[in-house]
Formats: sequence, C-alpha cells, structure tokens
Amino acid sequence: MKTDKKARWLRAALVAAALGMMPAGAGRGADAADIRRDAVVEAVEKVLPSVVTIRTETIVARNDPYERLLREFWGPSFGRPWLEKHINLGSGVIIDEDGWVLTNFHVADRATGIFVKLADGRELEAEPVAGTSFTDLAVLRLKVKTPEKFQAIKLAEDDDLLLGETVLAIGNPYGLGGSVSRGILSSKSRRPPRENQPLEIEDWLQTDAAINPGNSGGPLINLRGELIGINVAVYQEGQGIGFAIPVKRVSAALAQLYSPELTRDDRKPMWFGATVTTGKLPLRVRRVEPESPAARAGLREGDVVTQIEGRPPRNFIDFNAEVVRRSTNATPTCKLTIQRDGQTRELVVRMVPLETFFNAELVRRKLGVTVQQLTPALAEAFGIPNARGLLISDVQRDSPADRANIGQGMVITAVDRQSTTQVTTLARKLHERQKDEKVVLELLVPRQRGFFTQLQQVSVELPVR
Repeated sequence: MKTDKKARWLRAALVAAALGMMPAGAGRGADAADIRRDAVVEAVEKVLPSVVTIRTETIVARNDPYERLLREFWGPSFGRPWLEKHINLGSGVIIDEDGWVLTNFHVADRATGIFVKLADGRELEAEPVAGTSFTDLAVLRLKVKTPEKFQAIKLAEDDDLLLGETVLAIGNPYGLGGSVSRGILSSKSRRPPRENQPLEIEDWLQTDAAINPGNSGGPLINLRGELIGINVAVYQEGQGIGFAIPVKRVSAALAQLYSPELTRDDRKPMWFGATVTTGKLPLRVRRVEPESPAARAGLREGDVVTQIEGRPPRNFIDFNAEVVRRSTNATPTCKLTIQRDGQTRELVVRMVPLETFFNAELVRRKLGVTVQQLTPALAEAFGIPNARGLLISDVQRDSPADRANIGQGMVITAVDRQSTTQVTTLARKLHERQKDEKVVLELLVPRQRGFFTQLQQVSVELPVR
C-alpha cells in the first residue's frame, strides 16, 4: 500500500514538473537557467535597443484640377494652394553609436520632417544625411543637444548566410511599435517583379517571417543578433513571403552613402574619391576614382588603412564619418596611414568641391545637352509642378542627345536607374563612361493636352562622347 502511494506521488510530481507547477527550488537549483530564455529571446534583447520607429511628415499641395485650371488661366499667382500634411510610419536601425540611423529611402524620401522614436520611448528629430532610390537605402542622423552614445547593431559578414536558418524581423508594422516576427531564411536571392519592371536591387533575401507595411527599414537579424538584411517588401500575392535587402548590398551602399560626395551638409559636397571595404578590420581600399583627390594623393586599390588622422578606425563607418567631418573644415584635408607591400606610408588627401569637376559643362561635353536643376519655381513656370530632376534647356545639334531625339524642355529623372536631382550626380555617372559607352536616361516628356501638361515617362539609351 505504501509502495502504491509512493508511486502515485512520484507520478504526480513528474506531471507537475512537466507542467511547470513544481514549487520554487523543488527539483532544480535556484540558479537554474530560465527555459524560456532561448537564442531567439537573447537575440531580440540584444538588438531591440537599436531598432527605432520613424515618423515622417510631408507637406504637399492639394491637387485640385479646378484650381489648377484657374491658375493656368489667371497665372500662377492666382489664389493660394491648399497644403496638406501627410504622415507616414516606418522603421529603422541604429548602425553607429554616434546616432546614425539606416532605413529605406522610400521611408524618408521628400519628408519635410523626420522624427525617430527610440526603444526607451524618447522621440528625437532626425535629418537626412544621404540616400539613393537605386539602393532604396538612406542614412539619417539623430539631432541631440548634447553628444551621447547610442546602442548600434552589428552587421553580419557579407556572405555569412545559411539557407533555412532562423531569422527575426523587427520593426513597426502598422504603427504598432517594436514588433518581432520569426521565420527562416527561405532564399538567399530573389528578384520579384514590380509593376512589370525588375527591382533595382539585384539580389534579395526571402523569408517567411511576417513583414508588413511599416516594417520597411527595420532589421532582419540572425540568432547572433547580427543584421543580415533591411526589410523592404512583402509579396502580397503570396502568404509568408517577405523580402529584405541583403547585408552585402547594405555594406556596399553604406560605403557610398557615408561619403563627403553624398553627405548633405550646410557646405557644398566635397570630392574624396575612394571607398574602403566594409567587413572586418583591417580596412582595405576597394576603389579609387580616376583623377580624384585620393588618386592624386597616391592612394591605390588594395592599400590597407591603419590610421586616419593619427588613430586606428573602429570600422568602415567610423572611417567614412571621419572623412566627412574633415571635409567640412576650412581646409578639407584628410591624413591617412597605409600599408602597401609591407611598407608604411603617410598620405594627405586634399578634397575639393564636387562641382568644380562634376558640373554642367562635363554633361554638355559627354551628351551635348545643357541641364539645370529643376527648382519648384522653375517646375511651376514650365507647368510641371510635380516633376523632379534636371531640366534640359538646350540640345546641341548632331550630339548624342540630338540623335536620340532628346529635346529642350524634357526632364532627366534618372541615369542608369539611379534617380538624379543634382547635376553632380549625372556628371559623375557620365565620367565613369568611356567614349561610345552607352548610358540609360529616364526622361519626363511634357505633352500639352488643352489647358493641361501631361508628363510621359520614357527611357532612352545613348552613347557618350
């Protein structure tokens, strides 16, 4: 009888233990690890402080056809256009302790105000630093009254991806705040169509982790808490299919975005002319532009950068940020210590304003067109208030542009699928082309339809001179 009671008690204890009903300290030590704290929980806790919610405000003119008709009849000064505030929500992630935030370009594009909510509940204003629609990536900088350090995410190695590994998508879907979804890495590369056109990013990561509107710009991480991608899209025709920009392309884009050529500042963009690798230290020079200040200083591809301004760089972000800081000085120079063929060398790169080399004259020499930035006032005067790009004011006879039927009044919106609103952007792209190499221009062609001007989007391929 006592044996039966003992057996029943033992079975009950085992059931209770299985259900988590054992009293504290019974059957396990007080220091035993919590079974719930697995690799997923630890990765989320590690990364969540670096994930932010982004709120953008955009002031746009209300598009009223009747009012526009009256303005075209009485002149642009007739009446006052109604303004509307559009609010959009997205996600982002802090990639450097000095307050640099990475997100999608389409999240922050054209915003008149950008506000970033941190994991601790604080909301800070942010300013756009650089970004391109071609990569759909943008860098923001947090505005703080006093300098402080933020927790930054760690980037995974470029090709350190395992098909089928557990991945986590963190972001702000539907404005719900910090949200986590779990899935696997379904594919290392996908190229889904969008409006019958291939996406601008060649390779995509695919996951079945839930990615919804508002997740754009948030991180896709592995179980180490490393960033392996930036969430960008969801395939609405399917279920459980989401996409992210892979870290390899994120790193390559950051090498370009974190540069004095693209970084926005009160001063004019400066030309440095070189990029470094984005992986582990030591940093190596991955590219040097011909005729650039870096090339003139003696920098070469493959050089190992050991110091910048007398100190070792923490990472490629730190290196590029220091170059950007030096570019804003009264004397924009940058001192580098490099190793080449086992020898240590010291170089001084003297940066110059980008527009001194990449300007409208270079565009005219290469294509035979005279271009100017399309300001809001100029766009309104030409009857194309919503257009953005470079206005063609003149075309040389028998030039590459003339032979491609490009005419005065057209607007260049992109070159080689990279949107361009600055003359320097177009000029740099053309500078990369040798004689007779072809370049693809996206153009807006105005067509008059009665009182209204219609814009037709066309694509033209033409050689450069």
